[in-house]
Amino acid sequence: MSKLIYRKEKKQFFEDTGREVTIIKQREYFIKDISNDFHTENGVISKADLKKKTSINSSMGTEFQIIDTSFIDVYKRIKRIAQIIPRKDVGYLIAETGIGKGSVIVDAGSGSGGLSLFLANIAKKVTTYDIKKEHVALVNENIKFLNLKNVIAKEHNIYDGIEDKNVDVFTLDLPEPWKVLPHAVKSLKQGGFIVSYSPCIPQVADFVNALVNNENFIHIKTIEVIEREWEVSGRKVRPKSKMMGHSGFLSFVRKI
Repeated sequence: MSKLIYRKEKKQFFEDTGREVTIIKQREYFIKDISNDFHTENGVISKADLKKKTSINSSMGTEFQIIDTSFIDVYKRIKRIAQIIPRKDVGYLIAETGIGKGSVIVDAGSGSGGLSLFLANIAKKVTTYDIKKEHVALVNENIKFLNLKNVIAKEHNIYDGIEDKNVDVFTLDLPEPWKVLPHAVKSLKQGGFIVSYSPCIPQVADFVNALVNNENFIHIKTIEVIEREWEVSGRKVRPKSKMMGHSGFLSFVRKI
């Protein structure tokens, strides 16, 4: 069982400056192995204390809050070779396609496995394909790290076809996603979705234009998700100067 410990932020108001100043910054620590003492710059937390579910003190008297990890805490720490699809895009993908506990998913362009692993946490079964041996090996390592039992990683070029049947959703992160359409029509259920994630608009155009004369599919929409975080500190409420803008385009297609 892994744990998260937090050192909460503390602020103090100084009358001579008329300003509230952060004197202790908030910190988060992920502890994979709680069978050993954990060392921080604010002292050591004993392995006995790591088994608790309440506030604890380090050897230097610093207070920490400790909680059991959830899936998302561990997911954030998967190993990466390729950049993974941001969670802002994953969330929209799930909401638009209605992926749930009965869904069967085919994912292509595994990369580090970020999308397929996230979907496996809520779906019935996920099969993910990649042409690179090192990508498949890393996905398998991340599957083990997350203790997932319903996702399979395969080294295979999906452009050459697949044997999967009765698939609810195809998710594609590929250079030429339109090449999957002839195979997807054989594997998808009636009403099933294809979601193509593309970083560049020429890919989007080629994919969507490939659907124009294809009587098996309809293009629902193409979108991008932009995330802007806000700073809230007392009465100071404003957008943060940095935001997560463009990451990729999501194109949604449905089999008819």
